[in-house]
Amino acid sequence: MLNFKGKKGEEVARTLISACLWNDSVESKSRAYGVSPQTVRNYVEEQGVEVIEKLLESARKISLKVLKGVKEIDVSIDWTTKTWYGRPVGGLGSSEEGNSWNYATATTKFNGKVLLLAFVTQVKGMTKEEIVKALVEQVVAMGFKIRLITLDAGFYTIDVLNFVSQFKYIVAVPVGDVKVYEEFDGDYTTNSKRHRRDEQVKFRLLVYSKEKVRRKKKSVVYFARATNLDLSKREVLDLYNKVRGPIETSYRNIKAFLPFTSSTKFVFRTLIFVLALVLYSLYIIFKGEVGREEFRLLLILLFPDLFNPENFTFNVIETLIYTIDLFLRR
Repeated sequence: MLNFKGKKGEEVARTLISACLWNDSVESKSRAYGVSPQTVRNYVEEQGVEVIEKLLESARKISLKVLKGVKEIDVSIDWTTKTWYGRPVGGLGSSEEGNSWNYATATTKFNGKVLLLAFVTQVKGMTKEEIVKALVEQVVAMGFKIRLITLDAGFYTIDVLNFVSQFKYIVAVPVGDVKVYEEFDGDYTTNSKRHRRDEQVKFRLLVYSKEKVRRKKKSVVYFARATNLDLSKREVLDLYNKVRGPIETSYRNIKAFLPFTSSTKFVFRTLIFVLALVLYSLYIIFKGEVGREEFRLLLILLFPDLFNPENFTFNVIETLIYTIDLFLRR
């Protein structure tokens, strides 16, 4: 799955995996394997798209093994932003400045494990509706029926609401958009000037408050949710937190395996994020048995050949998948 073709293919693969496990820079690790940083960049830029697809397929297979026999799931969709502080790259980043990319995922929680189901990189010009559609299509293509979708306030748009209305959903709403600053539970219709009247969306709006204390001063902050669920207000709010909350933890764990790099190339940045995502998926299998840092050290101890330039065969991911298969049969 990291089978780069060429004389230096194994060294490039070792460099990337090692940088992930040690949470180090790709450029620093490349020197340990007798390959220049530029060679690593060249291999990834030339072969990265194919490798990324294989890695994503591996992550999906891991989730499917855990979810074997499950037909209906709750899905949480969100994105995370990775920013660098170097030269802007025009046309590649999701931000106008070209200094960051957004990686969006769809996950589900099963038996205490937050499993990756779908992935998409947001590039400049890609709408939020397109992101949600792409992720939902990937989930449905895996054979799952979606019981509930949760989205944070960043996805609150007319087009997204129109699309997810075919499912049961809970979407966070910016209170400033609906301008309801009181406890509320009732019908609400959007009033966007960018859309025709027949394109507006009607939904159940829930508004609730929280008291915050800052510098010994108390203030009330309001939050809102859009939904089409016929449950009590408290049940809807609790369900949103239950389904969506774990995706934030998943991003923190993914970034714990994300190496550093000076490269600003789109394919390079995407590949190392997806590689970190696969390592996270492997870690989730054993979560509860070992902690994240214990898992990282366990891989290093189990595969000493990975760090021995004189004797190396790159079968780390494949070996772990077989191990997971045996583990799940217990």
